[in-house]
Amino acid sequence: MPKFSCDFRCLLVPAAFAFIYIQMRLFATQSEYADRLAAAVESENHCTSQMRLLIDQISMQQGRIVALEEERKRQGEECRQLKALIEDLERKGLQKVADKAPVAAVVIMACNRADYLERTIKSVLKYQSSIASRYPLFVSQDGSNPDVRSKALSYDQLMYMQHLDSEPVQTERPGELIAYYKIARHYKWALDQLFYKHKFSRVIILEDDMEIAPDFFNYFEAAAALLDKDKSIMAVSSWNDNGQKQFVYDPYTLYRSDFFPGLGWMLTRSMWDELSPKWPKAYWDDWLRLKENRKGRQFVRPEVCRTYNFGEQGSSLGQFFKQYLEPIKLNDAQVDWKSMNLSYLMEDNYTKYFANILKNAKAVHGNDAVLKAYNIEGDVRIQYKDQSDFERIARQFGIFEEWKDGVPRTAYKGIVVFRYHTQRRIFLVGPDSLRRLGVEDA
Repeated sequence: MPKFSCDFRCLLVPAAFAFIYIQMRLFATQSEYADRLAAAVESENHCTSQMRLLIDQISMQQGRIVALEEERKRQGEECRQLKALIEDLERKGLQKVADKAPVAAVVIMACNRADYLERTIKSVLKYQSSIASRYPLFVSQDGSNPDVRSKALSYDQLMYMQHLDSEPVQTERPGELIAYYKIARHYKWALDQLFYKHKFSRVIILEDDMEIAPDFFNYFEAAAALLDKDKSIMAVSSWNDNGQKQFVYDPYTLYRSDFFPGLGWMLTRSMWDELSPKWPKAYWDDWLRLKENRKGRQFVRPEVCRTYNFGEQGSSLGQFFKQYLEPIKLNDAQVDWKSMNLSYLMEDNYTKYFANILKNAKAVHGNDAVLKAYNIEGDVRIQYKDQSDFERIARQFGIFEEWKDGVPRTAYKGIVVFRYHTQRRIFLVGPDSLRRLGVEDA
């Protein structure tokens, strides 16, 4: 019996060690699981926190989206209201002239110069108000400058058009200003509107930095009759590039020219029918000066300008403005154009008329021709050999030297005419001009 008890105790010792070992392992395992569970709970809490933050951010973005959508709806409603206002103004304005026969619509091309636009509108209304039914006035704005829009809409005497063009501009040459492309697009859109939507037979185009002369509208009414009769006249302009005070004298004198003057000009719907489909992407005025587009046709221009360009501010003209634009003489005489016989400007008459004037001018030759011309009373003609020779002579007198597509500014059959400090006319005559006019060289 004692032996058995001893053996039993001996067995209990290993069993106790085994039990203790197992308990220790269980404790270690439980501790490990507890640590893992704590880490899992912490991770879950972190994920929950991140999820709540993400939900908050999504809620904020949804709030912004809702606000932007409300803003978009508000702006859309404003655009619809503005469009309705513009259409109403156009309808009211056109109703005023619906039963009458306008001579021409007058459009002021504008963009972003509200102060200039106001000055131009006031100048036009000064002479247009009493004959508004014969010359309906429009302002066509390119873009959405709010000051220009507000200024135009503040006048009940005119109709407002707005050209909104979001199509990207692709210039044809590196470094080109996209403004030239946008201007060409605006001109085409505005003229299409006036000729095809509003059905005017003639349109006078002004820019937002011009003032007009007292007889501006009488001049264009007389010119309208010329345009209707003589299809060799492409357009009529109120501008003379060499219209500076020292180079003009007679407000009654008009000329034909192979060079498109622009800056206050009128064309007909039939001419626009030809030009509109092939209107250029940019540089529309130089495009009109190309021989391929003129097709032998010419322009009528005055000796004394009926428009004055005051647009120096915000331009890159600089010295050009000071030399050529600022000294322009704006006509201040009231010419009764209705009583004037302008048949001498018809194609069949003008060549002979101009040739006779040229014949009576005294021919002056030699390198000192300019000095000789200054000391001669009466009209003078000086022949130039080529473009560089013309530029040399023009530089001495101070007139425009520029040519476009082989034609000097203001020229008729290669001849540039201007006054020189007095009534005296100076004719700069091209190498082939006399033959073209049938005049023998003296």
